Amino acid sequence: MTDTDIRTVGGDAARGAGKRPAALRMSVELPLWRALTGYRILTLVYTLGLVGLSYRKYEHPLGAAAYMGALTVWMLLTWRRTTSAERCTRRFLVADLGFAVGGILLTPLVDTHARIMDGAPTLPSIWTAGAVLGFAIKGGWRWAAVASSAVAVANLLERQELARDTVHNVVLVWVASVAIGYVVEVARASERTLARALQIEAATRERERLARDIHDSVLQVLAMVQRRGAEIGGEAGELGRMAGEQEVALRTLVSSGLVPPQREPVPAGTAEAAQAAGAVPPAPCAVSPETPGEPCDVRALLAPYANAGVTFSEPGAPVVLPAAAAAELTAAVGAALDNVRVHVGAGARAWILVEDEPDAVIVTVRDDGPGIPEGRLADAEREGRLGVALSIRGRLRELGGSADWISVPGQGTEVELKVPKGVAPGDGGRGKVNA
Repeated sequence: MTDTDIRTVGGDAARGAGKRPAALRMSVELPLWRALTGYRILTLVYTLGLVGLSYRKYEHPLGAAAYMGALTVWMLLTWRRTTSAERCTRRFLVADLGFAVGGILLTPLVDTHARIMDGAPTLPSIWTAGAVLGFAIKGGWRWAAVASSAVAVANLLERQELARDTVHNVVLVWVASVAIGYVVEVARASERTLARALQIEAATRERERLARDIHDSVLQVLAMVQRRGAEIGGEAGELGRMAGEQEVALRTLVSSGLVPPQREPVPAGTAEAAQAAGAVPPAPCAVSPETPGEPCDVRALLAPYANAGVTFSEPGAPVVLPAAAAAELTAAVGAALDNVRVHVGAGARAWILVEDEPDAVIVTVRDDGPGIPEGRLADAEREGRLGVALSIRGRLRELGGSADWISVPGQGTEVELKVPKGVAPGDGGRGKVNA
């Protein structure tokens, strides 16, 4: 794994403001690579000293000297390989481990059997651990386990018995390398988490800065245009209404990043003009017969309903349902808003609240109208007006969910739409729909 680059985000806005985004380079691995390089150099010097002091005790001292000479040349040519993860390749690690294992297996050919049985060190001695640690830092504990196991087998073949000191050294190298490899993996995961946290913090700070700037300028102007347009009326009133919708869109952008799609201008006085106050359905969420279960963020579908007369409140995290279920829930919300406009009036205020429960998604639509008289919904269904029965109840029933109306005369109406998670149209029939 290469050194981790953590760069603060918000760079596009910073570049737009003529600022250069700050860059912070961090790596928990870099000190480990430097320590490994130092370890390999120091242990080479130590190993050369051991072989030099025992030179005359070897059965074939020239063989020992030849190996140490080859090891020294190898170190001179490759010492920079362990200074960073980019330079330390798999091919190098395998070759380095080959030098260590080869030195261990060469020891019985150049040393006496008596010295080996007395516990004399192998030719590479403790330099071998450096090769294993390279695997641990580069690939984690699994690579370390493989490399240390190869060294263990070589040591057992060199000694040709399970001597206590041999087993002790083998276990020590295996445990130490695996532990270091595991620590490296944990450090990498922590570093990635820190990088993500810094990115989120930088993005949040940039969004707050944009929100302040927009609030101090654009939103105040749009709010003033909306108020003045409502006072003047006529074409100015239509302009004020459009300014109010843009104000809501900007507030949605700076608060959650969900931007309602732009609507086409609707001429005043037409049938579509009434829908422009909030009835325009949002863009579909990639629903198709082949992929009805694709995940979809309900917030993105409901956000376009927000306007000057409809307040939209949402959780900070995505509210996910299968795409087909999310589309049906959105259509039910649209039908509830249609009822608000038809029965309460164009000037009614409405509120949409999205709640993400562990087992269900709940959307509440509330208005400030006069409320529904008791029994009125049942009477409307008997009279053949099936807007509530089909557009709302029917959709929720297909999803196995429920639709509840709470209405007090003079205090408005609240519709609670509940959809269980993990369902799509056609899976329903399990939920109970209450009036």
